[in-house]
Amino acid sequence: MAVIGLEIHVELATETKMFCRCLNRFGDPPNTHTCPVCIGMPGVLPVMNRRAVEMAVKVGLALNCTVSEFTKWDRKSYYYPDLPKNYQISQYDLPLNVDGYVEIPLAGGATKRIGILRAHLEEDAGKNVHDFPAHTGVDLNRAGVPLLEIVSQPHLNSVEQVMAYARAMQRLVRWLGVSQANMQMGHMRFEPNISLWVGDPKKVFDESAGFFTPIFEVKNLNSFRALERTCAWVIDYHLAQLAERGKAWSLNQVGKQNWGWRDDLDACEFQRGKEEAHDYRYFPEPDLVPVVVDEAWRESVRSQIGELPLARAARYLREYKLTEKEADALTQDPATGDLLDAAVAAGAEPKRCVNLLLNRGAAMANQRGCSIAEIGVTAAQLAELAKMLSQGKVNATAGDSIFEKMALTGQAPSAIARAEGLLAVSDAGRIEQWVDQAVAENPQAVADVQAGGKKQKKAFGFLMGQVMKLSGGAAVPAEVQKVLQEKLGA
Repeated sequence: MAVIGLEIHVELATETKMFCRCLNRFGDPPNTHTCPVCIGMPGVLPVMNRRAVEMAVKVGLALNCTVSEFTKWDRKSYYYPDLPKNYQISQYDLPLNVDGYVEIPLAGGATKRIGILRAHLEEDAGKNVHDFPAHTGVDLNRAGVPLLEIVSQPHLNSVEQVMAYARAMQRLVRWLGVSQANMQMGHMRFEPNISLWVGDPKKVFDESAGFFTPIFEVKNLNSFRALERTCAWVIDYHLAQLAERGKAWSLNQVGKQNWGWRDDLDACEFQRGKEEAHDYRYFPEPDLVPVVVDEAWRESVRSQIGELPLARAARYLREYKLTEKEADALTQDPATGDLLDAAVAAGAEPKRCVNLLLNRGAAMANQRGCSIAEIGVTAAQLAELAKMLSQGKVNATAGDSIFEKMALTGQAPSAIARAEGLLAVSDAGRIEQWVDQAVAENPQAVADVQAGGKKQKKAFGFLMGQVMKLSGGAAVPAEVQKVLQEKLGA
């Protein structure tokens, strides 16, 4: 059985860095957002970013963590070119958030509770740039950016569970507004710790009932694809080693190791033995005072959280009778769900609203690279159009056209329908004229309908389409069907 814990590093979307006033901004020329503090010059003093602490507390509360009333900063010492101070300001023995959990969705509507060991704040390192033929560049724009490290308990037992957890965490930090979690920009990085338990699955961690294979920590994965392929590769590697070496391939005999993923090889490669805490020579940061998160501050942050995505998705399944796929799509960000809820509160049918949002709305959002809530449709417009569809005032084709036009112009759907001639026609006299014309122009289809047999259904559908075409999509389909059946005796 796979036993996997996941460390997720999330860059927080503050305006400035963790301990200085340099901008926290991606994509600018290298080393343009630096100062003596974040490049580690002698004699400088860091100043804590309060907004970063609030964001970290918000995530901790959303993860059902205990937020430590008293926490402090520590120096984590190691040498690397992108770490100019030769230490990183982090949190060691008194992290900000501890002992939480999150429910992740599984197939078939089930959920699984994954424990959160800790979620602590630290500063990010810079970035080594390997774009030069004979040397490596160092960009320190990222050095000092607020970083929240979320460490799960080893409660993940398959690649599928790892991916569900990772995606749930990305959705959560976006939902809370604390990070864009865009992996192409380095906002979110993964480090899985992967082992196999060989023994009784009901007695994991009981050494008398089995043993663990070596723990592989794979560093700095920056995409879901890399995470998924890494976990699958490591599991297969452990199984192969077990088959060859048996109990010699155990944690007690081999220990913990750091590995790296190679996209070009579609495999991991060994880097080094895994460091322990004493290797980093942690000690309290002497230039920063401890942080006290009192009850008033904590509850002030809690009041900003609201309904979380998994709870909202469950409500949509229960109250709106949506499918899991629909509920999932509508809980990617809070604003889209708020739009739906407001339209339903105004009297619209939930399913009508959902169809509009996830069909034309989602297509427009994809074209613009934004969320559905940002395409320009208000709750009042959505509710009015949904009611028009429910009442048969416009058909589905006209509804899609009206939706797009109201997003572009801001006009009311009823005004667009009148101006564009999209109001449905239910007048029997006008519909009969279109039916008579379609029947006259398509004698073979008429004959196929009246003859019955295998061709009848297809021919009747063809005639329906011709009538709708003649009406410019304005005829009410139910009325067209009724008149056609009367004319053809079908």
